[in-house]
Amino acid sequence: MSTAFVVVTVLAAVMVGFSAVSVFLRAKWVVEPMADYGVPFSWLPWLGAAKAAGAAGLLVGLLVPAIGVAAGIGLALYFTGAVVTVIRARWYAHIPFPLLYMAPVVGALVLGFAA
Repeated sequence: MSTAFVVVTVLAAVMVGFSAVSVFLRAKWVVEPMADYGVPFSWLPWLGAAKAAGAAGLLVGLLVPAIGVAAGIGLALYFTGAVVTVIRARWYAHIPFPLLYMAPVVGALVLGFAA
């Protein structure tokens, strides 16, 4: 297990965990754009739970690699769906935001497979 893999994985987990907490707390800067994209408020707890589970899975994956891979793939799919949602809403300037969260997740997956 390389140092880079551990650092990127922990960074990804912290970023995704922060995003989950932001959804749970219904931070204005998170909730308003989601409403603009057409995401129902009733989905917020589920979306936050998915992010929280993914963040936890990344950390557990440091000890049990299969769980980390599953969490990484799930989060990559989650953020791909977020990009699609932003594109469908035609808020093209917001595309970088889900990509910002997806980048360290994909980096952790790549580094994990390279190790």
